[in-house]
Order: sequence, then structure tokens, then C-alpha cells
Amino acid sequence: QVQLVESGGGLVQAGGSLRLSCAVSGRTFSRQVIGWFRQAPGKEREFVAVITWTDANTNYADSVKGRFTISRDNAERTVYLQMSSLKPEDTAVYYCAARPFGSGDYRIARQYNYWGQGTQVTVSS
Repeated sequence: QVQLVESGGGLVQAGGSLRLSCAVSGRTFSRQVIGWFRQAPGKEREFVAVITWTDANTNYADSVKGRFTISRDNAERTVYLQMSSLKPEDTAVYYCAARPFGSGDYRIARQYNYWGQGTQVTVSS
């Protein structure tokens, strides 16, 4: 079992920054892949970024590459999503999710077993 708790969402003006946190707990957390996804009203949940806990390999959606940075802190058991140069189209509920390290496409939401409750990010123009 893995538990995930997001925090750090809020309202920000376009061009601003926010840092989201995902606190990870559970016995197998060190063998997990942690992804960030987002879902805007009326849209499907989409991949944002992913990090493998073991070696901190990362991957990003094209829409956020160069603006968002995913990282993890082993001691705090927390994964961060630093978001900069935010745009109104980044407005969504952001979720972190976990799945075991292994084969498959880490960008696909249905491959994740555990999800946090989500945190709202709103970017005003």
C-alpha cells in the first residue's frame, strides 16, 4: 500500500510560480514511480511529469517541458513539482500517483495504482 497526499495548490497570476508537494508513505515507496497528472474541467486526465524513486530519472509532457521541474527528497519522502512561467491553460486539479517500477508507459494514467486526493491550481490571465 502507498499513500499520497498533495499540497501546495492555489491561485496565481500568469507568469507566476507554484510548488506542489506529494508526501509519499507506505512500505514500498522506494520501489515506486511517482507521476503528476492534471485534469481540467471537461477534459481527460493528462500526464504532466514523472520521476523514478530509485534513480530520479524524469520525463515531462511537451506542454510543460522547460517550465516544470519534478524532483524528490528521500529524507522527506516527498516528490515536488516546481511550476514556473504558469499559463492560464495550466489551470487544473493536479494529482500525484504511484505505480511500481517496471515495464510499461509511465505517461499513462491507468497504469497507476494509487492516487492522491488532488490539489487545485488556478492561473489567472
